[in-house]
Amino acid sequence: MTTDVQPDRIGMSQRERDVLRVMQGVIDGARTQAEAARLVKRSVRQVRRLQRRLEAEGDGALVHGLRGRPSNRRTDPVLRDRVLRAYRRSYPDFGPTLASEKLGADGLAVEAETLRRWLLAEGLWERKRHRDPHRTRRPRRGCFGELVQMDASVHDWLGGRGEAMVLIAMIDDATGRIAAKFYAAGTVEAHLGLLGEWLRAYGRPAAVYTDRHSIFEPQDKGKALPDGVTQFGRALAELDVELIRAHSPQAKGRVERLFGTAQDRWVKELRLAKVRTIDQANAVLGRLVPEHNRRFTRAAERPTDAHRRLGPGHRLEAVLSVQAERVVSNDYVVRFGSRFYQLLKPVYAGERGGRVVVERRLDGTLWMRFRGHYLNYREVGAGVEAEREPTPAAARPAAAPQSGPRRPARNHPWRTPFKRPT
Repeated sequence: MTTDVQPDRIGMSQRERDVLRVMQGVIDGARTQAEAARLVKRSVRQVRRLQRRLEAEGDGALVHGLRGRPSNRRTDPVLRDRVLRAYRRSYPDFGPTLASEKLGADGLAVEAETLRRWLLAEGLWERKRHRDPHRTRRPRRGCFGELVQMDASVHDWLGGRGEAMVLIAMIDDATGRIAAKFYAAGTVEAHLGLLGEWLRAYGRPAAVYTDRHSIFEPQDKGKALPDGVTQFGRALAELDVELIRAHSPQAKGRVERLFGTAQDRWVKELRLAKVRTIDQANAVLGRLVPEHNRRFTRAAERPTDAHRRLGPGHRLEAVLSVQAERVVSNDYVVRFGSRFYQLLKPVYAGERGGRVVVERRLDGTLWMRFRGHYLNYREVGAGVEAEREPTPAAARPAAAPQSGPRRPARNHPWRTPFKRPT
């Protein structure tokens, strides 16, 4: 082997340069083939064949013959160009995985990892590096229905194209099975509505895991009231379901990660479906939620189901309502929401002067209950309403303004002279 400078520069890796240095000693007679085989971790026969190739071809014999040539398994460049044009045109903000699914539906089949490399090479995608504080993930619960996480996500789901809406979701901790629905706002009625859908589908879970929003934790001017109970907490108590409130978003990480996925994938699905209203969005969810459960639901560690069946005493339309207590007047009239309602016959013992429970149900109807009996009523007309409603302060005649300083009357105690006791 000659040591003269070759006319063309040969690109070698550090490993190949190390092997060349060892084989140079073999060719020069300073090192045996057995010793070279031990140093380069090859067999003696391989060293012998390598020596013959070096003597015949020079230093380039150590470089693989396919280096610098395109792979025989590379994707057709025409397909690559079509995929990238379709991505720029229809899915510019899609992640590689979701874009791969959509391109496959368009007849441009490409693996997600292959598409990721293409997008990185074209500068259309950037790696997302998360350096969050170290946290230990809580292990999943053992069986389905043992713990269900619930939360709401306020997000621009329609990208400014239509109605503002909030996604409320529930996810089982053991299996990852979800239920989700869009609502106009994250009200207590909306949360009770989704809870009702879960109860009718699976039964009563052992516990519900939420954050410390005022819907779940009673508050007064931002401060928690440990002895109070909210409408949602009352409903769970009537269903014998434990309410657990988390101290941080990370504690209920499964539902938070669900929202991260939904805010990426579902936003794009709603855009492709040209959704503009809440009803249209929920119609699309009718397809997305079963698909999510089919793809991502996993088997629980234990096959038992912790859900309990609804009993005959669990009237969901009554339990999942917003309730308030009101006192019945002597003429059997109840005031609720600035309206007056006349209670009708039959009359029960203790009803007059007693307390009735007013239920504002999710369907908008109003029901009144007294000691387990639902009462008949009718709304009182404007005459009775005006008779019982106090005159607003704005309608009262304003007092005449007093001119000058206010002076006490002649018989005012201030004018009585002080007398010392004798």
